[in-house]
Parts: sequence; C-alpha cells; structure tokens
Amino acid sequence: MTTVAEIIKSKPDGKVHSVKPTDTVLSALKLMADMHIGALLVMEGDKIAGIFTERDYARKVVLLGRASIDTPISEVMTRAVRFVHPTNSAEECMALMTENRLRHLPVMDGEQVVGLVSIGDLVKSVISEQQFIITQMEQYITRVW
Repeated sequence: MTTVAEIIKSKPDGKVHSVKPTDTVLSALKLMADMHIGALLVMEGDKIAGIFTERDYARKVVLLGRASIDTPISEVMTRAVRFVHPTNSAEECMALMTENRLRHLPVMDGEQVVGLVSIGDLVKSVISEQQFIITQMEQYITRVW
C-alpha cells in the first residue's frame, strides 16, 4: 500500500506552490498556468489560510462576473482545508477526496506543509501499484506452468 510520503517523494517537482491572501486572482492564475497545476495553497507565513483551485475560479470569479485583476485571493479561496499526513495511504486519500468532492489535499507533518497531492497523483500511484502486482502475477504464472 503506497503512502502519501512515497507519492510526494516521487513527484518531479516536490515544491508546494502558494500565494498570499492579498495576492490577486490574476497573479494566482498566472502561477497555476506557468506551473501546470490546478491548485495553490494560500499561506499566511507558515500557516495555511486556504486553498485556491480552478473550481474556485470558475464558481466564485467567472460565474459571479468578478475581475481577476483586482479580486484578492482571500475573497474567493476555500477556507476549510482538509489535509492528510505522510503516513496516509493513497486509498485513504482517494476516499477522502471522493467523500468531500476534492481534487487536491495538502500534506501536513505536524504543523508543517510538506506537500500537496492531487487526484491525478493518487490515480497514477494506484495504477503503478496495480501494474506491479499484475507483472508479479504474470511472472509467477509463467514459472508455474
């Protein structure tokens, strides 16, 4: 069973990208586009103040006719942030994401943010683990027969 710690170690760019609550939606969108990511943590110093996602942009900016150039992230971010720990399994994360309709989960080790996992990261991990099991079974079967 793959843990969150293993998933975040395997990510090519393990950096957690973030913005401040006072940053504009436009600057957050530019960073998301540059990094090819769908969410940013909103940080006040070392503490998570919220998360800003593509879904927040669609529902709280575009649909409400707000201007990205002068809307601060603090007005549209999701404040109630669910998170996981490095010891959580991929399956636990997927269950939490499914139950709460989330696509991103910050990874906390005590009070420190150590990563961010997406549904894509989890699916990739589960598929890789299943492929490994299939390969092992195929090798076992060909040895037995």
